[in-house]
Amino acid sequence: MPNPFTPEHEAFRKSVHQWVERELAPHALEWDRAGIFPKEVFAKAGELGFLGINHDPRYGGSGLDYWYVTAFCEELVHSRNAGVNMALLVQGQMATPIINEIGTDEQKRLFLEPALKGEKIAALGVSEPGVGSDVANLKTTARRVGDDYVINGSKMWITNGTRADFITLAVRTGPEGYGGISLLTFPTDVKGFSVSKKLDKIGNLSSDTAILFFEDCRIPARYVLGEENEGFYHIMTNFQGERLTAALIANAGMDLMVNDAIRYGNERSAFGKPLIKYQVWRHKFVEHLTAIEASRRLAYHAVELFEAKESPVKEISMAKLFAGDLSQRVAYDCQQFYGGMGYIEETPIARAFRDIRLITIGGGTSEIMKEIVSKLVGF
Repeated sequence: MPNPFTPEHEAFRKSVHQWVERELAPHALEWDRAGIFPKEVFAKAGELGFLGINHDPRYGGSGLDYWYVTAFCEELVHSRNAGVNMALLVQGQMATPIINEIGTDEQKRLFLEPALKGEKIAALGVSEPGVGSDVANLKTTARRVGDDYVINGSKMWITNGTRADFITLAVRTGPEGYGGISLLTFPTDVKGFSVSKKLDKIGNLSSDTAILFFEDCRIPARYVLGEENEGFYHIMTNFQGERLTAALIANAGMDLMVNDAIRYGNERSAFGKPLIKYQVWRHKFVEHLTAIEASRRLAYHAVELFEAKESPVKEISMAKLFAGDLSQRVAYDCQQFYGGMGYIEETPIARAFRDIRLITIGGGTSEIMKEIVSKLVGF
């Protein structure tokens, strides 16, 4: 395919890279050890226009195409902190796109606009204890009482969960199954809402991930997104953007890991010659670079279809599946190449090794991706 990036895309890419290298990367280890990063990162990202790249300009977005989002994802990995990357992508590409697409003017003014500025922190509340990818069986309920909804239940694995100002929340408003699900814009300052627990993860350490609890939380019925009981379709549509960013992040992350390893291999000698001069490693890295390029092109094809407003569910699922599974092998080999240094937290490959594990789990597991594709191709 021809190069999809114009000079304008590349200028944007450069601005992202400079910000990431200057203001995020130097704090990568510090923020992982703290288990959180400063809220000011959201504000700065909003100020630079990185949270509303492809959102409506009337509410603070830039209205740009998805190739700008692609460039953003590819440069974000240079933060060397997957937790920060996850939190920013949840804010700009997971919790807010639904509001941008189907929200009312009031919802956009109250929730979308301050989120794109980084003034309010957003979370996406879909997964529940015992209910991950099986969205049609979620249990959190929203019961209509006059002009309000009364919400009861819990959510789990919620990124930005401990400090979110609002949640794009999936709830059950109707009968069992996908036909009874709605989406709400839920402000977290409501009585009855609480953060039940901050989860201790093995990776993405600087992003706060929480279990949330709702007990008779009352919000205005006008905060429903779209039509009542039609939320399942919008959740599935939103998943496509989430999964596509996962593939893009994985590809860029693999590229960074391999190039870091090659530089290290030129500097580190063993038995009289640089490590990279040993054929077993040269050939292994050539294989990985080839596979990464194939994975990137698969993802770019999905971006092309996504930008054209088609419904590339199969292509996006394939891209996430391929990039996710490949990333596990690439991370393993890169860490092995470093030897003992690859087992030290200060070495970026050690953190990348544990962080990349989430790609095959979050946003739909690799097994779910296979199931989606198998149904779409007819078996």
